[in-house]
Amino acid sequence: MLEFFEKGPVLLVILVGILIFGSSRLPGAARSLGQSMRILKAEAKGMKDDEQRKDEHAPAPKQLPPSVSDDRAQSAPDQPSDTQS
Repeated sequence: MLEFFEKGPVLLVILVGILIFGSSRLPGAARSLGQSMRILKAEAKGMKDDEQRKDEHAPAPKQLPPSVSDDRAQSAPDQPSDTQS
């Protein structure tokens, strides 16, 4: 992943960060960003675990009774046809 970064743009971003935030506030900002990333990762993992637990405890789908059209199709040979020969 580090192969995508070149030295020039990375140094420019660091320099701009130091100019904007100042050298005293930069470590605090980096610490805050790291903490936010850890919280986001933990919440995403928690959501994934909740979904897995919900799927494990979900009841099995109930068998539906045969539909009315299925009953008619099965009983059709026993009944006389409506057409007259």
